[in-house]
Amino acid sequence: MQHNRIHRDSGESRVAIVTGAGSGIGRATALRLAADGYRVTLAGRRESALKETAGLISGSGALVAICDVTDIDSVQAMVSATMQTFGRIDVVVNNAGISRSGVFPAVSVSEWREVMAADVESVVLVTQAVLPFLMEHRGNVVNVASVAGLGGDRGMTIYNTAKGAVVNLTRSLAVEFAAQGVRVNAVAPSLTSTDATADIPPEDVAEFLRRIPMGRAAEPAEVADVIAFLAGSDARFVTGVVLPVDGGLRAGSGQPPHR
Repeated sequence: MQHNRIHRDSGESRVAIVTGAGSGIGRATALRLAADGYRVTLAGRRESALKETAGLISGSGALVAICDVTDIDSVQAMVSATMQTFGRIDVVVNNAGISRSGVFPAVSVSEWREVMAADVESVVLVTQAVLPFLMEHRGNVVNVASVAGLGGDRGMTIYNTAKGAVVNLTRSLAVEFAAQGVRVNAVAPSLTSTDATADIPPEDVAEFLRRIPMGRAAEPAEVADVIAFLAGSDARFVTGVVLPVDGGLRAGSGQPPHR
């Protein structure tokens, strides 16, 4: 029997855009992709944080792009700068987003629109802007969803809805663009040790950890490793997947333990 030789893509000469690259999962992803040989556009609003990330990447493999991912003109300028600097785009990691909590009757229209713009519309704008370049190189998209997008939680209606939209957007785009050679996947992290979760009350963290079978929060690099897998050639026949990175949280049925 004849076997086809598989050529592993080290990432060398490939180009990735990572939104929200100034900290947390975005920074860890940018560093992981750079270590794999990608040239990386670091997109976000905070110039100082993006420059800190760039300083951790050796050589000239990083482009700092100040970008408001909820603004189409800003997104197009970021994509244009990437093409001018690197000449191609192979991977987009839609990581930027925000979270808001609160009981549903108290949710304001402005809060709703703010979260939807940052968490959903940003993914639409960035993905639309890069699709022609991804199709040229059979590239792919990795969205950062959340386990909050796979179910409902008390007091998290806006975030649950936004990340649920990212989950189904991922699946829809995967189906629509598979024939063009563009893969679209997502990761769904649970509690992760980042600046964004640093202000969670200790009692809430303890409840989180009680529910996670592995008994701890994820490190940003652990989520980044899964993103790198989905972005790389080892996942070349994987599309439309929303992969939990949750320490086993979704494996449970929610029932209390039996002694």
